Amino acid sequence: MSFDEHDLDKAFMALADPTRRQIIARLSRGPATVNELSEPFEMTLQAISKHIQVLEQAQLVTRTREAQRRPVHLNPTLLAELTGWIDQYRLISERKFGRLDAVLTKRSAPGG
Repeated sequence: MSFDEHDLDKAFMALADPTRRQIIARLSRGPATVNELSEPFEMTLQAISKHIQVLEQAQLVTRTREAQRRPVHLNPTLLAELTGWIDQYRLISERKFGRLDAVLTKRSAPGG
């Protein structure tokens, strides 16, 4: 799966909300129903469902049907792609700081 800038925007906007980040954190432990996801929150099932819809539209979660249950699951593929997108910038920054560190170490060494 490859995502474009629009997908990236939707994912990061969905993750900007603390409730949705808590839902993602809960789902990292395994699938859960809307009722199970609503337990730690002081909000209606309808409000939790709306948060889940935002996460679904951002492709961060999916729902399946298991008999009468409709568990919500994380989308590990998209999460891996988001992590990869973030990592590329982290690695660039680390390389820059590594070069700066090497210059500073060389200058602070005797005779440097």
